Amino acid sequence: MTASVFEQSSCATLANMRWAKLWFCFFMAVLPVCAQPPIPSQRTGRDVFLITIDTLRADHVHCYGYKDGKTPALDEISSEAIRFSQAFTPSPITNSSHATILTGLLPSTHGVTNFGIALDATHPTLAVLLKNQGYKTAAFIGAVVLDSKTLAPGLDRGFDYYDNFPPAPKNSSRWGRVERRGKDVVSRAEKWLDAHTSGPRFMWVHLYDPHDPYDPPPPYDQMFHDRLYDGEIAYADSALGDFVAYLKKHGWYDQALVVVVGDHGEGLGEHHEETHGIFLYDSTTHVPLLIKLPQHERAGAVIETQVSTTDILPSVLDLLQLALPRTDGQSLLPFIMGSSTPAQIAFGETDYPLSFGWAPLRSVREAGFKFIEAPRPELYDLNADPGELHSIYQPWNPELQKLRSRLAARREKITERGTDKSPGAVGIGTTQELQALGYLGPADALSSSTVSEPSLLPDPKDKIAEQNLLHAAMLAIDDGRTTVARDELEKVLQSNPESPAALTQLGQLEMNAGDYGKAASYLQRATVLRPGDARLALTYSQALSEAGDAHGAEHALQTSLKLNPNQYGARFSLGSAYFASHEFSAAQDQLEAALLIQPTFEAQIKLSEVLLAQQKFAEARQQLEAAIKTKRDSPEAYELLARAYTGLGDKQSAQQARNHSKFLSNQKSLPPK
Repeated sequence: MTASVFEQSSCATLANMRWAKLWFCFFMAVLPVCAQPPIPSQRTGRDVFLITIDTLRADHVHCYGYKDGKTPALDEISSEAIRFSQAFTPSPITNSSHATILTGLLPSTHGVTNFGIALDATHPTLAVLLKNQGYKTAAFIGAVVLDSKTLAPGLDRGFDYYDNFPPAPKNSSRWGRVERRGKDVVSRAEKWLDAHTSGPRFMWVHLYDPHDPYDPPPPYDQMFHDRLYDGEIAYADSALGDFVAYLKKHGWYDQALVVVVGDHGEGLGEHHEETHGIFLYDSTTHVPLLIKLPQHERAGAVIETQVSTTDILPSVLDLLQLALPRTDGQSLLPFIMGSSTPAQIAFGETDYPLSFGWAPLRSVREAGFKFIEAPRPELYDLNADPGELHSIYQPWNPELQKLRSRLAARREKITERGTDKSPGAVGIGTTQELQALGYLGPADALSSSTVSEPSLLPDPKDKIAEQNLLHAAMLAIDDGRTTVARDELEKVLQSNPESPAALTQLGQLEMNAGDYGKAASYLQRATVLRPGDARLALTYSQALSEAGDAHGAEHALQTSLKLNPNQYGARFSLGSAYFASHEFSAAQDQLEAALLIQPTFEAQIKLSEVLLAQQKFAEARQQLEAAIKTKRDSPEAYELLARAYTGLGDKQSAQQARNHSKFLSNQKSLPPK
């Protein structure tokens, strides 16, 4: 392991001249320390703690000038760290922005441009790189949106332990189902550290609390009753304070490299955006960034130069004197040393508008100007107009031409690398989790491949009121406020009768209410608008089936499978439909295909019924014996096995299977002890 650049020695000359300038700048401050006996070199490397705070606007943090904020922990860290006053994230969406922090790559490079898209193994994460240097690694997340089993596959690479969310009942509280309170996240992290007391260790702690819906726990709900977003920040700050106090108590804080950063900001109604994800204004891209060096070197320093969250990974590696992979960022070490290195260009990217069928956006921020590439492009002079309220876009503007060329060069680079931009594979259950967080999933999206140019899609500026209503409706559905959800969705349809997202949500609401005819009516309208949405066709088929239209349901299932043949649910449903109509050969084909996609007990049982109906007793027995290995307490499986043995002429085995089926049925009917 290469030694950390911050290891102590007496006042001897530094071997690595790269650090001479930094050391000289600190010389007067550290002279009393140098007069002490030298501290033994720690060859095992420094602990590294990465703390990301979700949805944290820089201008709502006290040490960034917000007088109404209560962030004592961030303020204290800032006094011990280097504060970057102009740090920007390229993405206003949680999983994309965190993929950037962990890889040093822009979303269009690492490919995680929407939920459920796997981070490609060719992109090394900070965890992978540090694990390769002997670090113990762990991650503790505050929301299911970063769960590596579902919505953020690949982010767990390199972590010895990644604290995913366990399955939870659909109607359970959001706490533990889709979100964890900050102090719960910190407690889980501390338990891991208690069990791994020796270093070096790399830990990522993610605090999700400032994300909407804003619901801070007591006493923050009362302290900030009229500013709940600030209350969530104050609570997250208190959780951060607990974690720092824990590290200090164990003597791990002073020598560690600590990075605290917001993943993106929050609209709070600016530019009419209530939350985030759609726009690339500073309200959702300007984030706090604090880097605390070992022994608090350069404590309290403020760097005004524009930087990006793509710079975090190269900076950590450079500070540890480790080799740097290719990234879209740059090490911040020159800035830390006081170099006059030019400011980093801050790119912005959001494909989330595609989830609604609107144009994606791109931006570039440099030298006091920002250009936003959209169907109606925007240019802002940030010195004269920091709120980005008055676009000065003119095609012949020289600043515009320079910034547009930056984006063109960026696009060229993406084309050369051939980044995979395929939509994520998000299942129906996971989509419900996304909607509980107020998001639409990628399977809801109008694929960018269905239009020749993104500019032909609606400009998100013209649709933001619709997005706010849809967001509010999704949160209301998760809270069980169905009347409110219906009202919000009907408002969307009043302004845009052809909103597939509103029609789909209303169809789902009516499905849940048991009005399948009304649900089918909404969903039919949505399928006309989105003929290429396989999952929508599947939901429509379910509504038709429940409404008693077996023929229509079968046709919708066939349509869904033409669009996406690898759907377990559609294969199983179509196989069951064929079985009900006595089309046994077709049913067998579909159920066998379903088992190839996902070998489940229910598909094994249904296929065995189909085989028995065709008097294929030996094949049915084989399926049932395999099913029983996975679920030994099913009376139904043993009853079907008895039928298979009967068909094979094995009366003794048939009776044994039947007796066991009765035994299991009796056991299940007994009251619990």
